[in-house]
Amino acid sequence: MSGTDIAFFLLALAAIAGGVTMLQLTNVVHMVIALVMTFVGIAGLYVLLSAEFVAVVQVLIYSGAITIIMLFAIMLTRHHTDERERPTTGGVWHKAVAALSVIAFGLAVYFGIRQLDFGADGSALSGDNAKAIGKSLYSYYTIPFEIVSVILLVALVGAIVLAKKDGKGAEDE
Repeated sequence: MSGTDIAFFLLALAAIAGGVTMLQLTNVVHMVIALVMTFVGIAGLYVLLSAEFVAVVQVLIYSGAITIIMLFAIMLTRHHTDERERPTTGGVWHKAVAALSVIAFGLAVYFGIRQLDFGADGSALSGDNAKAIGKSLYSYYTIPFEIVSVILLVALVGAIVLAKKDGKGAEDE
């Protein structure tokens, strides 16, 4: 087993553990932290696949921006939960079944891909992926890129208008 295999299994374990932990927690802020662990594990897997640009985007967009948006949404909404009304996640048996399921899935994937031959060795990959993505994006896909940016801008303005109307109606009541 090479160092790449060990790194893959550790990063995959971190990503899966973050996802399962997120499902088992009841505190929303702790759930977001577990989700960040999943996002960082996935970014590490992208680095192992020689997709550095996608890994950086994963960290910046998901681990940074999406996580902050989720935290702001949590802070801006009202949460009135009493300790006695807090839903449980099923106790010890539920957690044991979840852990055994993850272990069984991991073993099935390990034994399933252990003998798999992908055929290519990856030597055809570009040495500078970010440069190749930039050339492709700004030469062949300039118009779709600009259209998507305009659509996102319209969606942002629409969200602000809808939020402003909802806030105005709440003040009148």
